[in-house]
Amino acid sequence: MTIRVLLADDNEITRRGLTWIMDSSPDIEVCGEAVDGQEAVARAGELQPDVVLLDVRMPRLDGLESIGHLLSLPHPPRVLMLTTFHEDESVRVALRAGAAGFLLKDTPPDDLLRAIRDVHGGHSALGPPVARRLVDGLADRVSRTDPEEGSRIASLTPREHEVLRLLARGLTNTDIASALGMTEGTVKGHVSSILAKLGADSRVQAARIAYRTGLDDQA
Repeated sequence: MTIRVLLADDNEITRRGLTWIMDSSPDIEVCGEAVDGQEAVARAGELQPDVVLLDVRMPRLDGLESIGHLLSLPHPPRVLMLTTFHEDESVRVALRAGAAGFLLKDTPPDDLLRAIRDVHGGHSALGPPVARRLVDGLADRVSRTDPEEGSRIASLTPREHEVLRLLARGLTNTDIASALGMTEGTVKGHVSSILAKLGADSRVQAARIAYRTGLDDQA
């Protein structure tokens, strides 16, 4: 099955480059383009793409404002954000609004294609630099009130951060494995590592740390 992607970016050179990357993959095709968020919403309603690759900063209606409109369509696409900026707040806003992933525009082509496949399959996709900054930002906030706990949060890898966030929402290992596209055994390994790094005796205690630090609110 071919994944149909709508590309929304106000820079023509960027659109050409991204189109070339996606068209090089036999299972992904660019079904349309848009130069701003308003056009992206209109074209998504018309073309019904599987995934919208959406730039954060665009005229008329920017990417962040477009997410809600896209997800309100009769056939809502999965939304994957792209940006050249390392803006932590933009990442948080996008994820809270319902975006399935967030990548930097200098993401390697293979990683971009993998992210498109992941979000199309119902999973999330956070580029390592983006996830790392989220973790670091959280650690900075926590360390202002609890230096020891901030240090423990900072020791988590980006993947462990994702696992803990879902664990705090009450998901089982099976649910987490499905959400993140990994095996249940791998999830168990991450949970064990998380408990050890946080000094938690149980999943409940780890979840409490997530609640207390606000980690569970990041998406």
